[in-house]
Amino acid sequence: MNDKWLTISENLKKMVDSGTFKVWIAPLRATVQEDGLSLQTPNAFAAEWLKRRMLGHLREAAASVLNLAPQDVNIRLGICADSDVKRQDPQRRTVLQRLISPLPLSSGVKKMDWRYRFDDFEVGVSNSVAVAAAQDICNSVGTVRALFVNAAPGLGKTHLTQAAGLLISQSPQHIRLAYMTAEDFTRQFVEALRRKEVERFRERLAELDVLLFEDVHFLQGKEKIQEVALATLKALQNKGGRVICTSSFSPRELRGVDGSLISHFCSGILTRMDPPTHDMRRRILMRKAIQFQAPLPDDVCELLAQRLRGDVRQLESCLNSLVFKARLLKCGLNPQLALEVLAQYADAENGVDMDTLVRLVCEGFGLTRKQLDSRSRRRECVTGRNTVYYLARKHTELSLGEIGAIFNRRHSTVIKGITAVEREISAETTLGRQITRAVGIIERNAGLSAS
Repeated sequence: MNDKWLTISENLKKMVDSGTFKVWIAPLRATVQEDGLSLQTPNAFAAEWLKRRMLGHLREAAASVLNLAPQDVNIRLGICADSDVKRQDPQRRTVLQRLISPLPLSSGVKKMDWRYRFDDFEVGVSNSVAVAAAQDICNSVGTVRALFVNAAPGLGKTHLTQAAGLLISQSPQHIRLAYMTAEDFTRQFVEALRRKEVERFRERLAELDVLLFEDVHFLQGKEKIQEVALATLKALQNKGGRVICTSSFSPRELRGVDGSLISHFCSGILTRMDPPTHDMRRRILMRKAIQFQAPLPDDVCELLAQRLRGDVRQLESCLNSLVFKARLLKCGLNPQLALEVLAQYADAENGVDMDTLVRLVCEGFGLTRKQLDSRSRRRECVTGRNTVYYLARKHTELSLGEIGAIFNRRHSTVIKGITAVEREISAETTLGRQITRAVGIIERNAGLSAS
């Protein structure tokens, strides 16, 4: 019977991606019977996930081995008796959870205001591995202990990590959890240095059970901070802890980062989240319409899904504008009104080229192309160049090397520029607000999504 399960497993490997197989199939305990499979899962969550998403694949993979039609294969799902919370220390289960988030140096318990849930995350082929792995990390007996997700802005990195934080925070176990960006991490380390409390800072980090670590590309070039981050990840790994890291770049694209830290980033599930597919865009629009309390006719939904191919923020922004205009005109959502609003957004058939981006950035920052190409370190020149890098990364298929080559700059310079823009925008500095306004105008003039 084990040989039959091995054959079925091989069939499944050909049907699903490697990440899904590793997270959901590999941990199963299987008994092959004449009429189907009895599968023991690590926990109730995994059983429910398999029931909702994998029954078709399981039946198809087993059908040829059992000489049955797929619809005749019975799949029975149960939970391993020795794999759930029964194995855990009863005393730990009764202790209220303590959150060390987002300030590990602060005293007492700090309650996080988690903004997102997995229930609100639209899952599809472009992000299924990232979501599945993040959900598995939320289970203390899950098989995934480390996850690295890279994605462009607006595709759900923060939604994913915050949803994981919320789910973990609802656990009855005593879990030491920290959620922070790399900038938070750096700022807290600098503050610890100022107060001469570096050892205490390290000790608090070493106590963690779970770390949700956003925007790790901000660690580039910060050798001392990288040492502390590496020590934290090693401590988590050694104690069987869990970590989710997110970035706008894949580990191989990072520059000025210690090789050992890169190795730890790559030690678990490594995946990318891409823009939503057509079907996902339809589902997102319908979900948002319900939130806006605005009935969305199918023909309008289809029109928006066809024309809007950017990120989730673009979908929400366009639908919000459409609903607002319809209420202002006291009419329902209709195709003609949708076309009027869509004129401000991307056309499905039209992309944007670098010449257009460069021209609009020059206009937005009052620069000439010669100044943009120059080696000038004037603030407006540097900001303009960095903004071009940021927009090109977000809206074109050019690699970092190709973007740099256009301006005779190195790959690492492009990463540094994009990171600088993201830092200013995230911190909402005066310069960050200026960049946000400029980017919004440039994107609208280019027919692209709002940031």
